Amino acid sequence: MTEFHEKQKRIQILLESHKLDALLLRRVSSFAWATCGAASYVNTAVSNGVSQLLVTKAGRFLITDNIEAARLIREEQLTEQRWEIIAPHWHNTHDPLNTLIRGLKIGSDSPLPGSIDLSDIITRMRSDLTVAEVKRFRRLGKLCAQAMEATLRAVRVGQSEHRIAAKLAHETAKRGIQAIVNLVAADERVFSFRHPLPTDKKLECYAMLVLCGRRRGLVCSMTRFIHFGRIPEDLYRKAEAVAKVDAAFIANTQPGQKLGDIFKHGMKAYAEVGYPAEWQLHHQGGLAGYEPREIVATSYSKETVSARQVYAWNPSITGTKSEDTILVTEHGCEILTAINDWPTIPVEFNGQTFLRPAILERR
Repeated sequence: MTEFHEKQKRIQILLESHKLDALLLRRVSSFAWATCGAASYVNTAVSNGVSQLLVTKAGRFLITDNIEAARLIREEQLTEQRWEIIAPHWHNTHDPLNTLIRGLKIGSDSPLPGSIDLSDIITRMRSDLTVAEVKRFRRLGKLCAQAMEATLRAVRVGQSEHRIAAKLAHETAKRGIQAIVNLVAADERVFSFRHPLPTDKKLECYAMLVLCGRRRGLVCSMTRFIHFGRIPEDLYRKAEAVAKVDAAFIANTQPGQKLGDIFKHGMKAYAEVGYPAEWQLHHQGGLAGYEPREIVATSYSKETVSARQVYAWNPSITGTKSEDTILVTEHGCEILTAINDWPTIPVEFNGQTFLRPAILERR
């Protein structure tokens, strides 16, 4: 069964189990998932695209306008998936969706008046990957790692955060990736902000770079640090501590484990390394896929981990952080965004050794 037909089968099972006539997919992430990677957006910052999908028991429809139709047909090749494309002129005031869903009981991937909100279920559908998606995720992870490494190798003292972010955007874009999150902090800003939007601040000795890279809908996340000159002892201790917390998250991310229990293991690790309250200053990550985080984990999360899911944990201790995107397999976790020859911190956990990224020291 092809990836596309497997997903269509999942949708039909969803319709049958909820006794629905149709499913409406408006989110950019859902559109990419259902079409095996097509883009429904123009503005990259939106959650809902300018095109949407409607799947019924008897057919599937792509509702857009005459502006978008040509690209979706010629470049995304969606007619080959046998979507019936409905594309009135952009100035048409009648929404064709209203005609299509009249009298139907529909579900949706986001809150919509008159529909049943299935966003939680569809989040799970997006994150349970097919074999083809796993292959694309592995490729994306390697490309993000290459882009991050190329950027950090080019970083120099005196460069502004904006210039560093521009380099990261360039390195991702030339590899066919969108840097949908591109954060850079220099020196004291690393210690002040968990989400540092780039500024004109010039780098003196220490920088953090954060990337969420999107390609064909899938998203990989990673963070790396660089320090010019000898790393201060207190900073190095924090880096070691957060690496141990990250290893605890990764080691416990196994098929059959509940997300809330994994979170609790992480909280225990924070306490064991001497920073019991740091987790309250930033979320710890969670299930990834077609969103940077499909589900952000908490101690109350009831979802269960499955093989062929992707997670991005990001524990942080003020001034440090550890973040990679990992693939869950039956035999353990595979780091998708590992950078070859990057300095690492080995962490022993339950008889396994986890190599977590260290701060790159430049003399």
